[in-house]
Amino acid sequence: MILAALPEPSPFGDVLMAFLSILFEGAPYIMIGTLLSGLIDAFLPAKLLERVLPRNKVLSTLIAGFLGLIFPVCECAVVPVIRRLVKKGLPLSCALSYMLSAPIMNPIVAVSTLTAFKEFEKVTGWATFGNATMTISRLALGYLVAVTIGLIVLRFKPAQVLKTNIAQEIEDSAAENAKGNDSKASFNARLVHAFRTAMGDFLDTGMYFTIGVIITSVFNTQVDQTLLDRVAGNELLAIPSIMGLAFVLSLCSTSDAFIAAPMASFSMAAKLAFLVFGPMMDIKLMFMYAAVFKRRMVIAMLLGTFILIAVLAGPMTLFVNDPRAFPEKSWEFITSIFSK
Repeated sequence: MILAALPEPSPFGDVLMAFLSILFEGAPYIMIGTLLSGLIDAFLPAKLLERVLPRNKVLSTLIAGFLGLIFPVCECAVVPVIRRLVKKGLPLSCALSYMLSAPIMNPIVAVSTLTAFKEFEKVTGWATFGNATMTISRLALGYLVAVTIGLIVLRFKPAQVLKTNIAQEIEDSAAENAKGNDSKASFNARLVHAFRTAMGDFLDTGMYFTIGVIITSVFNTQVDQTLLDRVAGNELLAIPSIMGLAFVLSLCSTSDAFIAAPMASFSMAAKLAFLVFGPMMDIKLMFMYAAVFKRRMVIAMLLGTFILIAVLAGPMTLFVNDPRAFPEKSWEFITSIFSK
């Protein structure tokens, strides 16, 4: 009797179920990220980042790419955290490197990738660690792309990259810190300020996140995704196609490896591109980035990461799998792409 009362399946019901599943998966991480951003804004000393990071901007950008190993956050949580860290004095190049690498360069994602591709079975010690090709390739390519984008941003000022209101917040914060107002408030006042900041960030980020989830849920349920199998055999088309799939699926970086591993028709290079591009750029992230960065910066990040990952995914897989045979196999890989 209870089952008989359930509504009939419908396209709208499918979209709604997909929407709620992605929303419930991502919303807790956004809440965690916004709570962290509020605590950072209220309690992190303004000069701490300047003392911890090297003065050399290139070196600090390279180090920032590894911060995800120490402060692991997923892609949904990292955007509000970055917003506050920049306000507290984190150089923009370091912020970009951390923002793009953190969803990939963290222990949780490494373990999930090892598990999904059954690479735990191959890793019995340091001598055989090279058998974990996909996991090492994912971490290495994610770091390389994130740091490259960060180094490029070194040439630009925050006002050229960030939205006007965000850039103004940074200037106002710097002026307040210069006056020494950073330590005057009591603990209770700071805590109230932290929660108010978190609430504002959650509403701001959550609005853009919801728009992205709506688009993703419609694609997941109303578009025939088996069309990708037709291009899986052609590496020249397979890599950009599967990156496009990662863009619209908007999977969490802690679980996307379990989606990619069973894709038998796609090569390891294509799967690697899927696993690196998705956590850096997807529909929901594009809308979340738009809350912080100028539109042309968001488009530039999209194009830049897409090109870098598409070009480097194949060579990275070959190099990690067998460094000594890399020159010969890379040439074979290139010729095989254009011969099909």
